[in-house]
Amino acid sequence: MTSLSTHVLDTMHGGPAQGVAVRLESADGVLLHAGQTNADGRCPDLPATAPGRYRLGFAVADYFRARGVDLPEVPFLDVVHIDFGVAQEGGHYHVPLLVSPYAYSTYRGS
Repeated sequence: MTSLSTHVLDTMHGGPAQGVAVRLESADGVLLHAGQTNADGRCPDLPATAPGRYRLGFAVADYFRARGVDLPEVPFLDVVHIDFGVAQEGGHYHVPLLVSPYAYSTYRGS
């Protein structure tokens, strides 16, 4: 199995994004984990994964609204989905999300 982690950074406010709902699903839509980021913007209880395709979903509009950001009824970014693959058994995959109400980026971290 391969360990998996994520880290959500709020680029609008300049810090970790606490309280973002996070979902991990397999490529065929099976829910593998549902949780929330902690005070450091991390979701420490993600399960280990086997090689394959996965999707992380981050409820960013709910997070920004909870922070008092005035978003339109239909926000530009609601749930950010990151589809990614685990190519090999073992090791570690880190999938960070840097997000604001109108932009996001990700990369394979360490």
